[in-house]
Amino acid sequence: MNATSTGARKPFGRLLLTGAAGNLGRQVRGALANWADVVRVSDIAALGDAAPHEETRVVDLADRPAVMELVDGVDAIVHLGGISVDAPFDDLVDANITGTYNLYEAARKHGVKRVVFASSNHAIGFHPVTEVLDADSPQRPDSLYGVTKCFGESLSRYYFDRFGIETVCLRIGSSFEAPKNPRMLVTFLSYRDFIELVRCSLLTNRVGHAIVYGVSDNPVKWWDNTKAGFLGFRPQDSSEQFAGLFPMTAPTAEYDDPAQRYQGGGFVVGEPMERHAK
Repeated sequence: MNATSTGARKPFGRLLLTGAAGNLGRQVRGALANWADVVRVSDIAALGDAAPHEETRVVDLADRPAVMELVDGVDAIVHLGGISVDAPFDDLVDANITGTYNLYEAARKHGVKRVVFASSNHAIGFHPVTEVLDADSPQRPDSLYGVTKCFGESLSRYYFDRFGIETVCLRIGSSFEAPKNPRMLVTFLSYRDFIELVRCSLLTNRVGHAIVYGVSDNPVKWWDNTKAGFLGFRPQDSSEQFAGLFPMTAPTAEYDDPAQRYQGGGFVVGEPMERHAK
């Protein structure tokens, strides 16, 4: 770890943020400066101007040599990169499977010992809304996108068991300024709570391999974070303030529509997509 100009030491010398140009990457990018002397930000898309404490890298995570260079010299990784919606399987493989493997293999070779991995609630989306899930609930992906997030969770487990690389898998709910539909009143994760979840995941002394649900303190709960309590994550926000936006506070199992009966919502009725020629 390096000393800052004021003499105070930050927890990390250099952090890597992948997916820095995406929605959540943009939210957490500035906050990482509180915990690292240097923040290396990367994406396949344009990243904008670098702040004085930043290094910018435009990198395709499917490019193994480029990822190997990207990870060199970092102390920990916040991995938000990849495709965050359902998409043609070939695209998902490149971004979410090959890209995640490349990142973990680079972390192994460069001695990185902590990764915060953006998983998704869609890794468990085929559980019914009548169930309350915890970290030990089985994966039930609701889409090929969800399958790739299950792969990332399993890959991170392997790299912890075999090589000791710690990972906190964030099963992120719906992180936007406000919920966009009744389901999101249950899955809502405020930006403030997301940033706090990343902070806890980076700074907790020992995390091993952990799964935590990225969700605010909403009135209706599908997910129980008791088994991740050691992270110290205490959400401050709630979707309650948005309840008036919709006629219902949550989907229920009374509906014939699978998108209402299962936690994954509309993802459960999707079908595999084909990659179209450019």
